[in-house]
Amino acid sequence: MENNKTSPSFAQSALTFGLIVATIGIGLFILKISLHSLMLVCLVIATFSAWRLAGGDFTSIRNAMNDGISRAFGAIYIFILIGVLVAAFIQSGTVATLIYYGLEFISPAVFLPAGLILCAFMSVATGTSWGTVGTAGVVLIGMGGAMDIPLAIVAGVVVSGACFGDKMSPVSDTTNLAAMSSEVDLYKHIRSMTYTTGPTFLIVLVIYAVIGMQFADNAMSVDRVNAMIEALDNTYAINLFCLLPFIVMIALTAAKVSAEPAMVAAAATAVILAIFMQGADPVAVMNALYSGGGKGSTGIEALDGLLGRGGISSMMWTLSLALMALALGGILYGFGFLQSLISVVLIRIKSAFSLVTSTIVTCLVGNMTMGEAYMSIILGGQLFGTAYDEKGIDRSVMSRSLEEGATLTTVLIPWTTGGAFFAATLGVNVLDYAPWALLNWMNPIIAILFALFGLFIFKAKPKKEETTTAKAVPASAG
Repeated sequence: MENNKTSPSFAQSALTFGLIVATIGIGLFILKISLHSLMLVCLVIATFSAWRLAGGDFTSIRNAMNDGISRAFGAIYIFILIGVLVAAFIQSGTVATLIYYGLEFISPAVFLPAGLILCAFMSVATGTSWGTVGTAGVVLIGMGGAMDIPLAIVAGVVVSGACFGDKMSPVSDTTNLAAMSSEVDLYKHIRSMTYTTGPTFLIVLVIYAVIGMQFADNAMSVDRVNAMIEALDNTYAINLFCLLPFIVMIALTAAKVSAEPAMVAAAATAVILAIFMQGADPVAVMNALYSGGGKGSTGIEALDGLLGRGGISSMMWTLSLALMALALGGILYGFGFLQSLISVVLIRIKSAFSLVTSTIVTCLVGNMTMGEAYMSIILGGQLFGTAYDEKGIDRSVMSRSLEEGATLTTVLIPWTTGGAFFAATLGVNVLDYAPWALLNWMNPIIAILFALFGLFIFKAKPKKEETTTAKAVPASAG
């Protein structure tokens, strides 16, 4: 297959990318066409452009699409398991219990900063933004809706906190991947990120605290809080044992058990609780793992909407979109379209500022075209490593730039695996929560500004002992 392919010219690559961006931009924002249909059109555009490069052989194009999908098999498995996990947590009363205690102890005035800290803590501990969104995120959405806080803002808080840990945790797959792709020690990579992500997190925390204060005077009446608490109490057996599935997942993930078995164990624990503690019918519980749905109706619309979610079927819209986006990315990467564009950019890089900016922007474009952050991180490490060495800049600056451009921005794009998953799980459109996901778009901007003023651009040291790279860790999505 490889021997029959030729490389695309810069003009062909630019035209292909231009058509794809125009198709999505015009179709999504102006014509309001379904994103799935737009992805199909983009696949046709990419296939047509690659046809001549493949010598008229569609087999090589199909193989490129297969390669794009195969690289994200781990994410696909997580898609399905998160749907199961959410449904199981609802059936077991875990979600209801967290909402119950949250309504009792958390006031609307501090809800946003508290939510950010909670999601950041959980994602750092577990290394997974997806698991954080699928558990704590779902609960916070329910609580935020009950407190009359706009769900787009709540979702932005959840996304910011979840992605903070996904970026900073030593057990996160993207953290390890960025370090390995850059040939940088894992903890050196994390230290480098603290110089840009640390200040950003503090700024975002303050902004959320200020925003949250406007909801202090709109706190729910005692009667409304009591009505919700009573409705949950009447529908579920509320007690601390209901938190066991949540604890099991965190403990196993923190113990570096792979994400898939950790989620299966947590879901199995939840199923057992649903049957023996909640008194649910075993057949109904098993069916709910596919179709979702809570245990009966609370009689309160805001709660019923949340407790009727989850299940494998709820992830199918997301999964089908992700598969098409990954296939598109397989063609664009496999036939060298992205590499062709970046090679022209590398020639024009003259300063640390332009190098950092190019790295971040390239990863953003990679996310937009390849559908997920993993390939953007790998590609960025391959393309920019030599440029950092030539300019005497430590590769830890590159590794953090890869994460700022790839890890943080993927969930701001509706058709990526992360964006589609977060939207489906939280029930909030990506374009609605993106402006409120402050950490995700402020961190790259702050990193670029620091580079402009020469802040925290570390010089490379002579290579002596720096041979330790990131250790392999169990994969966890997001």
